[in-house]
Amino acid sequence: MKPVAPPDPDAYALARERLDGLAKPRRSLGRLEDLAAWWSACQGQCPPSALERVRVVVPAGDHGVVASGVSAYPAEITGAMVRTIAAGLAGVSVIARQHDASVRVLDISVSADLTDLDEAITSHKLGRGSGAIDIEDAMTVEQAEQALATGARIVGEEIEAGAQLLIVGDLGIGNTTPAAALIASSLGVEADAVTGRGTGLDDEGLARKTAVVQAALDRARREDKVRDPIKRLAALGAPDLAVAVGMLVEAARRRLPVLLDGVINVAEAVIAEAIAPGSRAWWQAGHRSPEPAQAIALEHLGLTPLIDLGMRLGEGSGAVTALPLLRSAIAVINEMALLADLLPPE
Repeated sequence: MKPVAPPDPDAYALARERLDGLAKPRRSLGRLEDLAAWWSACQGQCPPSALERVRVVVPAGDHGVVASGVSAYPAEITGAMVRTIAAGLAGVSVIARQHDASVRVLDISVSADLTDLDEAITSHKLGRGSGAIDIEDAMTVEQAEQALATGARIVGEEIEAGAQLLIVGDLGIGNTTPAAALIASSLGVEADAVTGRGTGLDDEGLARKTAVVQAALDRARREDKVRDPIKRLAALGAPDLAVAVGMLVEAARRRLPVLLDGVINVAEAVIAEAIAPGSRAWWQAGHRSPEPAQAIALEHLGLTPLIDLGMRLGEGSGAVTALPLLRSAIAVINEMALLADLLPPE
């Protein structure tokens, strides 16, 4: 895919000029000013539009690697959590209600039978589960390409629904394992640098998970599947992660800004940037995850998280929690007085 065009540099320059002219010491609002200028550039205008329509989309899927003991919870939790989000009772649901963001969960590759749920949840389903990445590919290249195209279609639906900002969540027991493997294989590091405790593994569990991630890396490298980002995604990712990659690429291509979430979403962002260079300019990092892989990936992408609260729930919850900071930044540039207006006429 061709490189992605950046946000509007003229609008960015106008925003910086306006921010410097507000009734305050220059750059005294720190990162709020950076956010305001970024939002103006994404909107292509200064002052920018207010942020009113935030869409949270949570692709859900199961992961064959769970059988290798990489999670503190069983795979059955994934389907149960899809139902919980659908009922509006999950962590992301509760936080999103506080910040006027809509939440949409999608069964992409959950192993459980969820056909009794609303068709809007199951209409993009691509299968059940994925290959155990320590011994086999997660999916074929063709399946990965289908998932990327599915992600692009989902973004089209969100834009049609009026989305101004997109948050891509995640849901799937074991998903920090493919996320760690994707980041390690993309950035040329080993498993011990990227593997974290995920859902709360003890030391023995962490050692087992690290060995699984290293086995997956060794297999993919041996089979020469890490140099091409789509082959890498097929070998070490999962259908739900691939759908999210497709969403990030299409959002950047269609000039829809994204607030990134935790380690899974940032792993997807690394692959999306490799597929469509320049996409990163359309993203902000919502929060810092305790997972070590996220810090490595964020440094690679040149992104600094807005908040650091030790959150590791996933679902998009960290990015949603950071929303008030972006809204505050937009309010500052739109509503704060200009210093010139306060000075007496000469």
